[in-house]
Amino acid sequence: MIKGSKIVVALAFAAAQVHSEAPAAAEYQVKAGFLFNFTKFVEWPPDTFRGPEDAIKICILGQDPFGSGLRDAVKDKVVANRPFVVRAVSSLQQATDCQILFVSASEQKRYGSVLEELKLHSVLTVSEAQNSTTSGGIINFRLKDEQVRIDIDVGAAERAKLQISSKLLKLAEIRK
Repeated sequence: MIKGSKIVVALAFAAAQVHSEAPAAAEYQVKAGFLFNFTKFVEWPPDTFRGPEDAIKICILGQDPFGSGLRDAVKDKVVANRPFVVRAVSSLQQATDCQILFVSASEQKRYGSVLEELKLHSVLTVSEAQNSTTSGGIINFRLKDEQVRIDIDVGAAERAKLQISSKLLKLAEIRK
């Protein structure tokens, strides 16, 4: 497992690599890496998991832009003694059982109702929908100069009872 500042360097390096490969494939490979690495820098309340070795569930709502990339990124990985499960969800009820919910751009029109449904749950919402952090989402992916960047709404994270490490916050543009 990569520790501390090494992971920050790895995330920053991965973000810089989008332009060097096929654009769409590289973009989602980087985003998959971010989703995996978020689990190292976000702390969920203890009651989020049913048991000490419960899997971390990364869910996708809407069109899956990752192909096998997200599953490959977490395959055989363990964080805090927890393996990973990646699954598509079609309903908001299913989404409440996720630790990370990636909301695809195809769901931008439903984004407000997604956030409303999840407001009483400790789910890390991640989206690529335009301005998702200004509407109550926690993390937003955006491209700037062909690099994947992240915005984080720390207020939304606090309302979801999630603690985000300062190491991750250093990589992000902060929204309040």
